Amino acid sequence: MFTGIVEERGAVLDIEPTRLTVGCRTVSSDAEVGASIAVNGVCLTVVDRSHEQVSFDLSSETLTRTSLSRLDTGDPVNLERPLTLSSRLGGHLVQGHVDGVGQVAGIEREDDGGAWMTIGAPEGIDRYLVEKGSVCVDGVSLTVAARKGSTFAVALIPHTLEVTTLGAAEVGDPLNLEVDVIAKYVEALLPADGGRR
Repeated sequence: MFTGIVEERGAVLDIEPTRLTVGCRTVSSDAEVGASIAVNGVCLTVVDRSHEQVSFDLSSETLTRTSLSRLDTGDPVNLERPLTLSSRLGGHLVQGHVDGVGQVAGIEREDDGGAWMTIGAPEGIDRYLVEKGSVCVDGVSLTVAARKGSTFAVALIPHTLEVTTLGAAEVGDPLNLEVDVIAKYVEALLPADGGRR
């Protein structure tokens, strides 16, 4: 379980068909083999660790359902270690289970150094996006500022742009999206007829 508060921006050192190696300092400091780490919002298992780098095996499911297959050597990645029971929940509950890959539809830079980013969500997950609700975008906990159809917008403050990969995002870039898990549970618990009798 994660919070969507990025701890460190790492860099891809190597990516093979089924192995990803990331350079990092903070996250690698206590990452043991078998530990979970969110990489661009994808929960991965550490399979190797050495000084200032960690490696992960990538399953075909992960490569198919996320944007990790599009990474290249040198690309920055958002990293977060899992939540502990004594941690503050600064973002929202994030599982690291990507629901779909969206795409940057527009970026409007603001005078204060922030930005308004519009993102196209893939079919099927837009119903979980509500204005002022939570969404995880490439591992970053954000608030849905506006929504129209399958497109939604988030307001990015200068700090977020500086410390995450969203600051370098461009129109057309793919983004891993995870909707609020509470919305999915509520939907699963409701009768198929929506509670109507």
